[in-house]
Amino acid sequence: MAKDETFLERQSIDIFRSRNSLGVERREAVSERVEYPSQTYAANDYLAIFDKRNLDRECLANSLISHQIGISIFTFSGIASWQQCKSTLGTLRVALINIGSNDITDVSVRQEITQLVTTLEPVPVVVLSNSQTLDHVLQAIDLGVHGFIPSSVDIDVCIEAIGLAIAGGQFVPASSVLAMRGLVGGFVARKAIRSAFTVRQTAVAEALRRGKANKMIARELNLCESTVKVHIRNIMKKLGATNRTEVACKVGDLLPDAEHHLDRV
Repeated sequence: MAKDETFLERQSIDIFRSRNSLGVERREAVSERVEYPSQTYAANDYLAIFDKRNLDRECLANSLISHQIGISIFTFSGIASWQQCKSTLGTLRVALINIGSNDITDVSVRQEITQLVTTLEPVPVVVLSNSQTLDHVLQAIDLGVHGFIPSSVDIDVCIEAIGLAIAGGQFVPASSVLAMRGLVGGFVARKAIRSAFTVRQTAVAEALRRGKANKMIARELNLCESTVKVHIRNIMKKLGATNRTEVACKVGDLLPDAEHHLDRV
């Protein structure tokens, strides 16, 4: 018999059905698998999964059960079905709402998440989505959720994200962190380069970005050609560039919004 089959045979669970909800509580945790570090839960603590799709929410619940997360799990089609039986369930520690392929920018999706966050406060709410774009992650966080789990991650990461939310943390996918780092890094770089350049150097750098020759730059800025060359040398030094082409490339990244200052002295 396969190891997974043995595990499933030795796993004892109770299933409770209440209208549109399904509750699955692990009574026995017997497995040869490695235990995950987990929170300490009371006997009546539980995790709630919210998903309008019956099969998806039950599959997720049973997947979490099989990984022995140490807490009871109840699933619901929506906040209304939870409210109908919440008094009999125990203490809610965390809520996971699965929006699947639904767009978080959709008004109805945002309303559903907002209602869940508001109704369950201070219980942390975590969003599970098929998307992992930075914009969607930021919009979810802005709605007050304590985590955003893309469906592309494996179940281990999902479990860690849930535990982090319970502990008071906030989970976002690594891809979004890298994207945010890039945005912040770009902003800091642009600010730094502008503070390092004089107004005239900024104008010369912008002209180099446009591929203009020294003679044309001198004419447009009313400078001597020799002065333009001095500015270019200083710009190259500050950028760590070795030639005009490299200057143009770096300036193109750092000054994309064409803040020319050409009319300033």
